[in-house]
Amino acid sequence: MFQLKAGQNIALTGETVMVDAKAEAPLDVSALVVAENMKVFSSDDFIFYNQPTGAGVELSADGLRITLAQVRADAKAVLLVISADPAAPARDGGLGTVTATLAENGAPTAEFVTTPTSGEAALICLEVYRRGTAWKVRAVGQGYAGGMAVLLGAHGVDVADAAAEPHTMTGPLATEARSAGTAPLEVGHGLERLWMIFEDAARSAAALESAREYAAKRLDHESSLAVSDPATRNTPEGAEALLAAQQRNDELIATAERNHQRDAEQLITELADAEVMLPPALASWDSPSWDRDAVASDGIRLGELYSLERGPLRVPYCVPVPLNRPLWIDTESSAAVAPVVGALLARLLAVAPARRTALDVIDLTGAFSGFLGMLEPVLNGPPVTDHTDISARLQTLVDAAELAEMAYNSGERTRPTEHRVLLAADFPHGYQSSDAQRIGALLTRGDLIGLSVVIVGSDESDSGDQIVALLSQSCRHLPTVQGTPLFDPWTGSPWQLDLDVLPTEPARQARYLRAR
Repeated sequence: MFQLKAGQNIALTGETVMVDAKAEAPLDVSALVVAENMKVFSSDDFIFYNQPTGAGVELSADGLRITLAQVRADAKAVLLVISADPAAPARDGGLGTVTATLAENGAPTAEFVTTPTSGEAALICLEVYRRGTAWKVRAVGQGYAGGMAVLLGAHGVDVADAAAEPHTMTGPLATEARSAGTAPLEVGHGLERLWMIFEDAARSAAALESAREYAAKRLDHESSLAVSDPATRNTPEGAEALLAAQQRNDELIATAERNHQRDAEQLITELADAEVMLPPALASWDSPSWDRDAVASDGIRLGELYSLERGPLRVPYCVPVPLNRPLWIDTESSAAVAPVVGALLARLLAVAPARRTALDVIDLTGAFSGFLGMLEPVLNGPPVTDHTDISARLQTLVDAAELAEMAYNSGERTRPTEHRVLLAADFPHGYQSSDAQRIGALLTRGDLIGLSVVIVGSDESDSGDQIVALLSQSCRHLPTVQGTPLFDPWTGSPWQLDLDVLPTEPARQARYLRAR
């Protein structure tokens, strides 16, 4: 049985697929039949205990059976969804370890084991999806702390009508989910789809590099054999053996490169198709989405990944928002990366159009004065330009996060009314050790106030100050030195990153930095 890891996919060859999931807590298993935009076509495409059958999809005590040929022709995928059984006592620690299994024509094929660590009450385990005329399965493991209400709403299901008691969803989460479900593009779709394309690109890149390495080793081995016998070393037979070895090498590499080129062309087409649907925070600067009505997003685009050795494919590099890990822009000069910071702020502004963005800026060197004037409507006070004012500004954010934590612990958790952003530049110069502690506190509690943190400064992962070093190690670092590789999380293949930069023309800057 193939052991899948998050993001990994394999081809399916059977006519029927049976999927199921078990966990340490009692589970409800359900499914969503979704279109290209990862939304259901109608409520009939939500398969659950009270509506156990759909076109090609059937839920039973044994799990979810998918007859691939009978799935509606316009469906892109069938999502295996699990959630905590509301009829069972809640388990401390949430769902625990979840094991999803897949069998083809009755024979076990794949298993995916994941352990949600952030209290997620609902989870998309597996995605059985079309790839051209074939079918594949991908391990997803995408959790939703808001439970089924948020998950269903994000995939276009009207949660008010989706299920009868005891599964009827009401209250603030249901309202939030219904609101998300009416968006032109599913909030999670853009980020999820772009990461799937990145994952496919990484697999194809790894296959190409593996073929090249194998070809080189085989050529070396066969060439050594061809000249190892003194009797044929300098004879026509020896030369013929060397030529044949080289031809086999060239054919293997040519086949691998054709396969990679085919994959790249398909992914380029997928990216072009996705581009017209993406919200501004994930789209390119030339996308018409910047001129349309604002659309919420659960991620931002940071730049493009590429490898000159592997062809023209360029894949958007995106991260979720609010930032689950703070971004740290590695640089010795804040002024040198001002266009990168401007691009980040433009995208962070576009993430949550229904909520006001409140921006706190620490800019001791005045590196960002060129565009901060355009952001005055969202500035949460004047930018901090004197190091003696840093502590007070950070403590205000810490106090807000601690109050939100107290409310959460008392059962009064409410959705943040603002999207807050902290831009801490020139770090750690001018900052006290206690300021690093305050930023560290915001890393653990900031999500309670909807906070995203961006730090600008030299990489301090090896700092002699343990607090600063730990803070640096907790962040997602964005290299600004040309030639510094990033490695994808699936295969470890190296990629170069071109960070997005804010265009220099004032009219375009105003277009992208429009305050909401």
